[in-house]
This record gives sequence, structure tokens and C-alpha cells, in this order.
Amino acid sequence: MQTIIIVLNPGKLTNPDLDLRYLIPDRISEITEGAIRDNGYDYIDCEGAGPLLGIWLETENAAQSWPVIDRLFREEKFSGNDLSLSAELYISENETEDLENCTQVFPA
Repeated sequence: MQTIIIVLNPGKLTNPDLDLRYLIPDRISEITEGAIRDNGYDYIDCEGAGPLLGIWLETENAAQSWPVIDRLFREEKFSGNDLSLSAELYISENETEDLENCTQVFPA
């Protein structure tokens, strides 16, 4: 399995509802028919910003899968949030990778 991490900065969200940690992976799994699945969440400490929310996803091929998430974020809002303007996406060929070992793919 490979890793996709969605990073949300609560300061950039219109509605920083913690239910996003469940709503986002559930919707992604639904539209990909389970090809991208929830793999947990955690808070990420970041200098100069409050804690960020990281949502870990697993998939067979992160490089091919992340554009589905990009498209979803451009087409749908989550709890009133336009994630195409606020989310960051990172990928890794490794399973359950830490953010600092991933490659940012969105925004480019």
C-alpha cells in the first residue's frame, strides 16, 4: 500500500469542523469504490501555525490516485469548506509515511 495525506489548516477553513476527519475519507472511499481508503488521522505540529489536521489514506498507487481527490475537492464542498482552496495533498510510495517524507502534489 501507498500513502496519501490530506493536510488541513483550520485557519484556512470556513468551518473547521472536526467531523471533516470522517467526512472526507468516507466520501473519497465512496467515489473510488474503496480504491482509496481511510488510514487514520493525526494532528501535525507546524511552526508558525496551530496544529494542522492530517488525514492519512491508503491506496495501491498514490501517484495515480491523488488526482481523483483533487477533482473531488474542486467539485464538492465539505461542511461548507472549499478544500480546493485550503487543502494540501502529499503522496508517498511507502505505507503509513510521515508527512516530512512525502511529496507535495497539491497545490502544485
